[in-house]
Amino acid sequence: MERTLPDAAARTTGEQRLLDTFASIPPGERVRLAKRTSNLFRERSSTRTPGLDTTGLTGVRVVDVGTRTAEVDGMCTYEDLVAATLPHGLMPLVVPQLRTITLGGAVTGLGIESSSFRNGLPHESVLEMDILTGTGEIVTATPDNEHADLFHGFPNSYGSLGYATRLLIELEPVTGHVALRHIRFHDLESLCTAIGEVVASRVHDGEPVDFVDGVVFSRDEAYLTVARHTDEAGRPSDYTGQQVFYRSLQHDGPEPRRDLLTTHDYLWRWDTDWFWCSRAFGAQNPRVRRLWPSRWRRSSVYWKLVALDQRLRFSDRMEARKGNPPRERVVQDVEIPLARTAEFLDWFLDTVPIEPIWLCPLRLRGDRSWDLYPLEPGETYVNVGFWSSVPGGEPGATNRAIERRVGELDGHKSLYSESFYTREEFDALYGGDAYAVLKAKHDPSGRFPHLYDKAVRHA
Repeated sequence: MERTLPDAAARTTGEQRLLDTFASIPPGERVRLAKRTSNLFRERSSTRTPGLDTTGLTGVRVVDVGTRTAEVDGMCTYEDLVAATLPHGLMPLVVPQLRTITLGGAVTGLGIESSSFRNGLPHESVLEMDILTGTGEIVTATPDNEHADLFHGFPNSYGSLGYATRLLIELEPVTGHVALRHIRFHDLESLCTAIGEVVASRVHDGEPVDFVDGVVFSRDEAYLTVARHTDEAGRPSDYTGQQVFYRSLQHDGPEPRRDLLTTHDYLWRWDTDWFWCSRAFGAQNPRVRRLWPSRWRRSSVYWKLVALDQRLRFSDRMEARKGNPPRERVVQDVEIPLARTAEFLDWFLDTVPIEPIWLCPLRLRGDRSWDLYPLEPGETYVNVGFWSSVPGGEPGATNRAIERRVGELDGHKSLYSESFYTREEFDALYGGDAYAVLKAKHDPSGRFPHLYDKAVRHA
């Protein structure tokens, strides 16, 4: 077992600092984390209450090569975790696409990536968690101890039941490189059929598949990327410089386009350009890109630019100059049953002027559903991600239409961005009865905002 910083003494200091700041917040005041970065895209009500101090809870504590596990602080980023595990030939079972997503954030807010068709969601590889609850104590929750209800109810609670301070997670072996094949499809039904076949067999055209995701550029131009671990020789591509990863998918011709990346660069292939959203800042313009420092070509920088724009309302003022209302932000991820995915994509392409669209298939790893995000075990879903804005009109109109359509197709919507559900709709979709029991037990004084208040009312 290899122990890395912070050590046990630093961990105790970090946890005590967290507890001390929790105790210092007056009863009745909202309790939330003090974070320099965020991957949420919903507004929050302003508060003068200091956030919880998590400065001692950001590291990798232990990487155990023998058991293929890691003991990790709740505020540790996946960037730091991957940096600690890859030298041992290991990686988390699911590594969300953006470097600054934290372990605790991916579990309490859900995460997904191209290994999710075989490994489910990040919380399914958690073996145990230490969680700061609304009672002001840190408890250890496992699948079968006295806090098992909190363990199973924590995913999708978004800090409304508490915050993870430590997680013990499973790891899996990796090789030095990942070999990719980008397969073009000219219709959405064929694309979805291929997704189902890959998920079921974990093979495509005779080659094993360890990762799969896809991009839809238009109704007649879509790509499925299947990838596998490999130690084969070859010069890997580099999309951290002038080349843009998502553009490398596009090709004509019937044969797949092949590529090779280091495992490190594969895991962060989407972060350099925030999928494709960096184009909004001119970062994909070759002239601008040459002048844009590579250390600033990352999702955390683009997110700060978005936050600055929201604060200064620069984009809204530009629209007003043209005589237009503010554009509506449509930044969402939804899970659609595979059998209904082509139907959803057809509707979306007819209704919402946003492209490209990201696709990522997933199946729950285990045989149980999770209380606050009740996907069906054994069912294949496709995460559909779309992140842009549309011409303004009635506030929230496009987002509301998406919510309705997702519901009609028996899908689910992630809660990291704006939501517009009524309380009754929300409770029916996100385990309201189970949540009420958990809230009463683990946060009886309401120190953390209610999940509905956080997701819909901007608490």
